[in-house]
Amino acid sequence: MRVLLIGANGYLGRFVADRLLADPAVQLTALGRGDDADVRFDLASGSPGALTRFLDAVHPGVVVNCAGATRGGARDLARHNTVAVATVCEALRRSGCGARLVQLGCGAEYGPSQPGSSTAEDAVPRPGGPYGVSKLAATELVLGSGLDAVVLRVFSPAGPGTPAGSPLGRLAEAMRRAMQSGDGELKLGGLGVQRDFIDVRDVARAVHAASLSAAQGVINIGSGRAVRLRDAAAMLARVAGYGGALHELDGPPGPLRATIGHPRSESDHMAPVAYPYPDGCGSWQQADVRTARDRLGWRPRINLEESLADIWMEAACRI
Repeated sequence: MRVLLIGANGYLGRFVADRLLADPAVQLTALGRGDDADVRFDLASGSPGALTRFLDAVHPGVVVNCAGATRGGARDLARHNTVAVATVCEALRRSGCGARLVQLGCGAEYGPSQPGSSTAEDAVPRPGGPYGVSKLAATELVLGSGLDAVVLRVFSPAGPGTPAGSPLGRLAEAMRRAMQSGDGELKLGGLGVQRDFIDVRDVARAVHAASLSAAQGVINIGSGRAVRLRDAAAMLARVAGYGGALHELDGPPGPLRATIGHPRSESDHMAPVAYPYPDGCGSWQQADVRTARDRLGWRPRINLEESLADIWMEAACRI
Protein backbone atom coordinates (compact mmCIF):
# COMPACT_ATOMS: atom_id res chain seq x y z
CA MET A 1 0.00 0.00 0.00
CA ARG A 2 1.41 3.36 -1.00
CA VAL A 3 0.70 6.14 1.48
CA LEU A 4 1.22 9.82 0.83
CA LEU A 5 1.89 11.58 4.13
CA ILE A 6 1.43 15.34 4.23
CA GLY A 7 3.10 17.16 7.12
CA ALA A 8 5.55 14.38 7.99
CA ASN A 9 7.88 16.78 9.82
CA GLY A 10 5.27 18.20 12.17
CA TYR A 11 4.69 17.26 15.80
CA LEU A 12 2.18 14.52 14.99
CA GLY A 13 3.44 13.79 11.50
CA ARG A 14 6.84 12.55 12.68
CA PHE A 15 5.26 9.83 14.79
CA VAL A 16 2.76 8.93 12.09
CA ALA A 17 5.68 8.52 9.67
CA ASP A 18 7.51 6.23 12.11
CA ARG A 19 4.41 4.11 12.61
CA LEU A 20 3.72 3.76 8.90
CA LEU A 21 7.35 2.98 8.10
CA ALA A 22 7.23 0.17 10.66
CA ASP A 23 4.59 -1.55 8.51
CA PRO A 24 6.41 -3.54 5.81
CA ALA A 25 3.31 -3.39 3.63
CA VAL A 26 3.46 0.42 3.44
CA GLN A 27 5.41 2.40 0.85
CA LEU A 28 5.63 5.92 2.26
CA THR A 29 6.05 9.16 0.35
CA ALA A 30 6.34 12.39 2.36
CA LEU A 31 5.07 15.68 0.98
CA GLY A 32 5.76 18.96 2.75
CA ARG A 33 7.35 22.38 2.79
CA GLY A 34 10.72 21.29 4.23
CA ASP A 35 13.85 20.33 2.32
CA ASP A 36 13.79 16.83 3.80
CA ALA A 37 10.39 15.99 2.31
CA ASP A 38 10.36 13.58 -0.60
CA VAL A 39 8.37 16.18 -2.50
CA ARG A 40 8.25 19.88 -1.63
CA PHE A 41 4.77 21.36 -1.82
CA ASP A 42 3.01 24.08 0.17
CA LEU A 43 -0.67 23.25 0.53
CA ALA A 44 -1.52 26.81 1.57
CA SER A 45 -0.23 28.29 -1.68
CA GLY A 46 0.00 25.40 -4.13
CA SER A 47 -2.69 24.77 -6.70
CA PRO A 48 -5.03 21.77 -6.74
CA GLY A 49 -3.95 21.13 -10.32
CA ALA A 50 -0.30 20.74 -9.38
CA LEU A 51 -1.17 18.39 -6.55
CA THR A 52 -3.46 16.40 -8.85
CA ARG A 53 -0.61 15.82 -11.28
CA PHE A 54 1.54 14.54 -8.45
CA LEU A 55 -1.23 12.23 -7.19
CA ASP A 56 -1.69 10.80 -10.66
CA ALA A 57 2.05 10.16 -10.91
CA VAL A 58 2.47 8.55 -7.47
CA HIS A 59 -0.98 6.91 -7.34
CA PRO A 60 -1.27 6.48 -3.56
CA GLY A 61 -3.92 4.29 -2.01
CA VAL A 62 -4.13 6.49 1.09
CA VAL A 63 -3.42 10.17 1.71
CA VAL A 64 -2.80 11.16 5.34
CA ASN A 65 -2.92 14.87 6.11
CA CYS A 66 -1.11 15.84 9.32
CA ALA A 67 -0.29 19.37 8.14
CA GLY A 68 -1.69 22.48 9.75
CA ALA A 69 -1.06 25.37 12.12
CA THR A 70 -2.02 25.71 15.78
CA ARG A 71 -1.02 29.32 16.31
CA GLY A 72 -1.34 32.58 14.44
CA GLY A 73 -4.02 35.00 13.41
CA ALA A 74 -7.37 33.98 11.96
CA ARG A 75 -6.16 34.58 8.41
CA ASP A 76 -3.08 32.38 8.77
CA LEU A 77 -5.04 29.65 10.53
CA ALA A 78 -7.65 29.65 7.77
CA ARG A 79 -4.96 29.50 5.11
CA HIS A 80 -3.02 26.60 6.66
CA ASN A 81 -5.93 24.64 8.14
CA THR A 82 -8.85 25.27 5.80
CA VAL A 83 -7.60 26.40 2.39
CA ALA A 84 -4.92 23.71 2.50
CA VAL A 85 -7.52 20.99 3.08
CA ALA A 86 -9.69 22.40 0.29
CA THR A 87 -6.67 21.97 -1.99
CA VAL A 88 -6.24 18.34 -0.91
CA CYS A 89 -9.92 17.52 -1.41
CA GLU A 90 -10.11 19.15 -4.82
CA ALA A 91 -6.92 17.44 -5.98
CA LEU A 92 -8.24 14.06 -4.86
CA ARG A 93 -11.54 14.66 -6.65
CA ARG A 94 -9.70 15.48 -9.88
CA SER A 95 -7.19 12.66 -9.59
CA GLY A 96 -7.76 9.17 -10.89
CA CYS A 97 -5.91 7.57 -7.98
CA GLY A 98 -9.05 6.99 -5.91
CA ALA A 99 -7.08 7.39 -2.68
CA ARG A 100 -8.64 7.25 0.77
CA LEU A 101 -8.14 10.43 2.84
CA VAL A 102 -7.26 10.36 6.56
CA GLN A 103 -7.55 13.92 7.86
CA LEU A 104 -6.33 14.91 11.32
CA GLY A 105 -8.85 17.16 13.02
CA CYS A 106 -8.85 18.26 16.66
CA GLY A 107 -10.96 18.35 19.79
CA ALA A 108 -11.01 22.15 19.57
CA GLU A 109 -13.67 21.79 16.89
CA TYR A 110 -16.17 20.95 19.62
CA GLY A 111 -15.45 24.00 21.75
CA PRO A 112 -16.35 24.15 25.48
CA SER A 113 -18.02 21.10 27.05
CA GLN A 114 -20.12 20.61 30.14
CA PRO A 115 -17.82 19.67 33.06
CA GLY A 116 -18.08 15.97 33.80
CA SER A 117 -19.36 15.07 30.34
CA SER A 118 -17.74 13.05 27.55
CA THR A 119 -17.98 14.54 24.07
CA ALA A 120 -19.13 12.11 21.39
CA GLU A 121 -18.91 12.57 17.64
CA ASP A 122 -22.57 13.56 17.35
CA ALA A 123 -22.10 16.61 19.59
CA VAL A 124 -22.86 19.91 17.87
CA PRO A 125 -19.49 21.64 17.28
CA ARG A 126 -19.22 25.13 18.79
CA PRO A 127 -15.54 26.10 18.51
CA GLY A 128 -14.57 28.93 20.82
CA GLY A 129 -11.73 30.45 18.81
CA PRO A 130 -10.26 30.88 15.32
CA TYR A 131 -8.17 27.72 15.57
CA GLY A 132 -11.18 25.50 16.22
CA VAL A 133 -13.19 27.33 13.57
CA SER A 134 -10.49 26.76 10.95
CA LYS A 135 -10.23 23.06 11.79
CA LEU A 136 -14.01 22.59 11.83
CA ALA A 137 -14.25 24.22 8.41
CA ALA A 138 -11.66 21.73 7.17
CA THR A 139 -13.62 18.83 8.60
CA GLU A 140 -16.80 20.03 6.88
CA LEU A 141 -14.92 20.26 3.58
CA VAL A 142 -13.74 16.66 3.96
CA LEU A 143 -17.15 15.34 4.98
CA GLY A 144 -18.83 17.12 2.09
CA SER A 145 -16.25 16.15 -0.51
CA GLY A 146 -17.77 12.82 -1.49
CA LEU A 147 -14.37 11.17 -0.99
CA ASP A 148 -13.60 7.97 0.87
CA ALA A 149 -12.50 9.89 3.96
CA VAL A 150 -12.27 9.83 7.74
CA VAL A 151 -11.49 12.67 10.14
CA LEU A 152 -9.70 11.80 13.37
CA ARG A 153 -10.49 14.44 15.98
CA VAL A 154 -7.38 14.35 18.15
CA PHE A 155 -7.83 15.82 21.61
CA SER A 156 -4.73 17.06 23.54
CA PRO A 157 -1.60 15.31 22.26
CA ALA A 158 1.30 14.79 24.66
CA GLY A 159 4.56 12.89 24.83
CA PRO A 160 7.96 13.22 23.16
CA GLY A 161 8.31 16.29 21.00
CA THR A 162 5.65 18.22 22.90
CA PRO A 163 6.06 21.88 21.84
CA ALA A 164 7.77 24.03 24.45
CA GLY A 165 4.97 26.59 24.14
CA SER A 166 2.22 24.14 25.09
CA PRO A 167 0.97 23.97 28.70
CA LEU A 168 2.75 20.68 29.44
CA GLY A 169 5.87 21.91 27.67
CA ARG A 170 5.88 25.10 29.69
CA LEU A 171 5.32 23.20 32.93
CA ALA A 172 8.36 21.05 32.16
CA GLU A 173 10.45 24.11 31.34
CA ALA A 174 9.44 25.89 34.55
CA MET A 175 10.38 22.81 36.56
CA ARG A 176 13.68 22.48 34.71
CA ARG A 177 14.57 26.08 35.55
CA ALA A 178 13.62 25.55 39.20
CA MET A 179 15.83 22.47 39.47
CA GLN A 180 18.70 24.07 37.61
CA SER A 181 18.71 27.10 39.89
CA GLY A 182 18.17 25.04 43.04
CA ASP A 183 14.87 26.71 43.91
CA GLY A 184 12.80 24.78 46.40
CA GLU A 185 9.52 26.44 45.51
CA LEU A 186 7.56 26.61 42.29
CA LYS A 187 4.39 28.67 42.14
CA LEU A 188 2.01 27.82 39.32
CA GLY A 189 -1.17 29.48 38.17
CA GLY A 190 -3.94 28.59 35.76
CA LEU A 191 -3.93 24.88 36.63
CA GLY A 192 -7.67 24.39 36.98
CA VAL A 193 -8.25 23.48 33.32
CA GLN A 194 -8.94 19.82 32.58
CA ARG A 195 -7.99 18.20 29.30
CA ASP A 196 -8.03 14.78 27.68
CA PHE A 197 -4.34 14.07 27.01
CA ILE A 198 -3.46 11.42 24.45
CA ASP A 199 0.07 10.26 23.66
CA VAL A 200 1.34 11.08 20.18
CA ARG A 201 2.33 7.46 19.62
CA ASP A 202 -1.24 6.37 20.31
CA VAL A 203 -2.38 9.00 17.80
CA ALA A 204 -0.01 7.48 15.24
CA ARG A 205 -1.48 4.04 15.90
CA ALA A 206 -4.95 5.45 15.31
CA VAL A 207 -3.87 6.96 11.99
CA HIS A 208 -2.40 3.62 10.92
CA ALA A 209 -5.61 1.83 11.87
CA ALA A 210 -7.74 4.41 10.04
CA SER A 211 -5.61 4.01 6.93
CA LEU A 212 -6.38 0.31 6.83
CA SER A 213 -10.06 0.55 7.75
CA ALA A 214 -13.17 1.43 5.77
CA ALA A 215 -14.48 3.76 8.51
CA GLN A 216 -15.76 7.13 7.38
CA GLY A 217 -16.96 10.28 9.08
CA VAL A 218 -15.59 11.67 12.36
CA ILE A 219 -13.84 9.58 15.01
CA ASN A 220 -12.56 10.92 18.34
CA ILE A 221 -9.02 10.07 19.39
CA GLY A 222 -8.35 10.66 23.08
CA SER A 223 -7.74 8.85 26.33
CA GLY A 224 -11.35 9.12 27.43
CA ARG A 225 -10.28 10.73 30.72
CA ALA A 226 -9.94 14.40 31.61
CA VAL A 227 -6.93 15.31 33.75
CA ARG A 228 -6.53 18.57 35.65
CA LEU A 229 -3.33 20.43 34.83
CA ARG A 230 -2.74 20.70 38.57
CA ASP A 231 -2.57 16.91 38.76
CA ALA A 232 -0.35 16.74 35.68
CA ALA A 233 2.05 19.20 37.36
CA ALA A 234 2.24 17.01 40.48
CA MET A 235 2.81 13.94 38.32
CA LEU A 236 5.55 15.74 36.40
CA ALA A 237 7.24 16.68 39.68
CA ARG A 238 7.30 13.01 40.70
CA VAL A 239 8.69 11.96 37.33
CA ALA A 240 11.35 14.67 37.44
CA GLY A 241 12.30 14.00 41.03
CA TYR A 242 11.58 17.58 41.97
CA GLY A 243 11.42 17.69 45.75
CA GLY A 244 10.43 21.33 46.06
CA ALA A 245 7.04 22.66 47.01
CA LEU A 246 4.37 23.26 44.36
CA HIS A 247 2.06 26.13 45.18
CA GLU A 248 -0.90 27.12 43.07
CA LEU A 249 -1.32 30.86 42.68
CA ASP A 250 -4.67 32.18 43.79
CA GLY A 251 -7.10 33.84 41.45
CA PRO A 252 -9.66 33.04 38.77
CA PRO A 253 -8.69 31.16 35.62
CA GLY A 254 -6.21 33.16 33.60
CA PRO A 255 -2.86 32.71 31.89
CA LEU A 256 -0.87 29.74 33.13
CA ARG A 257 2.07 31.25 34.98
CA ALA A 258 5.13 29.91 36.73
CA THR A 259 7.11 31.66 39.44
CA ILE A 260 10.39 30.20 40.61
CA GLY A 261 11.66 30.93 44.10
CA HIS A 262 10.88 34.34 45.50
CA PRO A 263 11.04 36.96 42.72
CA ARG A 264 11.08 40.63 43.58
CA SER A 265 7.91 41.11 41.58
CA GLU A 266 5.51 38.93 39.62
CA SER A 267 6.88 40.18 36.31
CA ASP A 268 10.46 39.11 37.14
CA HIS A 269 10.04 35.39 36.60
CA MET A 270 6.57 34.93 35.23
CA ALA A 271 6.24 32.73 32.17
CA PRO A 272 2.80 33.23 30.57
CA VAL A 273 1.13 30.38 28.77
CA ALA A 274 -2.08 30.69 26.77
CA TYR A 275 -4.95 29.55 29.00
CA PRO A 276 -6.20 26.99 28.70
CA TYR A 277 -4.92 26.33 25.17
CA PRO A 278 -5.19 28.28 21.98
CA ASP A 279 -8.31 26.20 21.36
CA GLY A 280 -11.17 28.05 23.05
CA CYS A 281 -12.32 24.92 24.86
CA GLY A 282 -13.00 26.39 28.27
CA SER A 283 -12.29 24.55 31.50
CA TRP A 284 -13.16 20.97 30.57
CA GLN A 285 -12.78 18.54 27.72
CA GLN A 286 -13.06 14.77 27.67
CA ALA A 287 -13.49 12.54 24.64
CA ASP A 288 -15.94 9.72 24.20
CA VAL A 289 -13.70 7.21 22.41
CA ARG A 290 -16.11 4.31 21.94
CA THR A 291 -16.33 4.89 18.18
CA ALA A 292 -12.56 4.49 17.81
CA ARG A 293 -12.77 1.22 19.72
CA ASP A 294 -15.70 -0.10 17.73
CA ARG A 295 -14.76 1.05 14.22
CA LEU A 296 -10.96 1.07 14.31
CA GLY A 297 -10.25 -1.56 16.96
CA TRP A 298 -8.13 1.12 18.64
CA ARG A 299 -7.57 1.85 22.32
CA PRO A 300 -5.01 4.13 23.98
CA ARG A 301 -2.06 2.24 25.43
CA ILE A 302 0.31 4.86 26.84
CA ASN A 303 -0.65 6.54 30.11
CA LEU A 304 -0.02 10.18 30.95
CA GLU A 305 2.81 9.40 33.35
CA GLU A 306 4.81 7.80 30.54
CA SER A 307 4.04 10.75 28.26
CA LEU A 308 5.22 13.17 30.96
CA ALA A 309 8.38 11.13 31.50
CA ASP A 310 9.26 11.61 27.85
CA ILE A 311 8.47 15.32 28.01
CA TRP A 312 10.68 15.62 31.07
CA MET A 313 13.54 13.66 29.48
CA GLU A 314 13.69 16.21 26.68
CA ALA A 315 13.48 19.15 29.10
CA ALA A 316 16.17 17.62 31.36
CA CYS A 317 18.59 17.48 28.46
CA ARG A 318 18.62 21.29 28.61
CA ILE A 319 19.85 21.36 32.24
